[in-house]
Amino acid sequence: MRALHEFHMYSVYFAPRGRERLLRMGDQLGHLYLGYDDKLIGIVGDSGSGKSLILKGMFPGIDLSNDDDGLDIHKVMQVRSLDNSFRNATYHIDMRFQLAFTQMYEIVNFVQEALNRGRRIIIEHFDLIYPYLNINADLLLGIGEEIIVTRPNIFGPLPQDIKEIVMPSLQYRRMAHTVEDLTDLILIKDYGYEIDDIKHGDVRGGFILNFKKKPELDIEELENKVKKLIEMKLDISYKDDTHISIGEHIIKCTGPRIHVRNTEEIKYFTLLKEFKYDSYQKEYSLVGLVRDNREKLNISDLNKITKSDV
Repeated sequence: MRALHEFHMYSVYFAPRGRERLLRMGDQLGHLYLGYDDKLIGIVGDSGSGKSLILKGMFPGIDLSNDDDGLDIHKVMQVRSLDNSFRNATYHIDMRFQLAFTQMYEIVNFVQEALNRGRRIIIEHFDLIYPYLNINADLLLGIGEEIIVTRPNIFGPLPQDIKEIVMPSLQYRRMAHTVEDLTDLILIKDYGYEIDDIKHGDVRGGFILNFKKKPELDIEELENKVKKLIEMKLDISYKDDTHISIGEHIIKCTGPRIHVRNTEEIKYFTLLKEFKYDSYQKEYSLVGLVRDNREKLNISDLNKITKSDV
């Protein structure tokens, strides 16, 4: 399988926000990049980036030692006690949580022995164990505003390199998702839309709201209403798997963990002042951005590949 990926350096994808889209993305990544002989899978990214859902999409049926439902102490203890039987074909380790229960040398010994026995190990926060393990992942994923997929070789990339890209970028994804939900709230409260009337999409540094019929509204007025909500410094919190609270409002959301904690964290918000028609989807798109170079922005530049991308 590695021969099939011999010339693959890295791939970049939008990091979606909703549960279903994250699961589909994981499934796609598994089909495209995961080989049967890939034993060490490294994941780099901060909490709340959607790592658990992507892993569940890549590895259907996997038991995660820690995910959005909480921490499974029994699975943590398997590694702590070194589970010398190695009965499972695949093990998952979240280094941040595991280190609260286990010494680093114990985890390293466990991973090395599991690999020697042909077991697959999936390690979240792989950058924490790499300096002690001294071997890179067969497949390394970074999850921030975008998903970076790379197959390291002797020339890199190193986990720390990926971390330095994805960790700062996640804040833009959180800002974009939060202001997307703020825009939904205004459309529902002030313009009479139903949440199911609005289809959501992704764009670099922002969000897309798609409509089957061109909305009859003033985009600048809508933008100003959203900015007033931002200025109110409203707290954002998880309500349940399909809802968040924005101040006193409860709103439906398919990615309830990917938000800033308060609207005052949102910077550089703007709406493009025209609806763009997608002739392929036959939909009208409203584009919102959290980019600090918005005054110079041309819509055709949103997905432009720049020197910093290569």
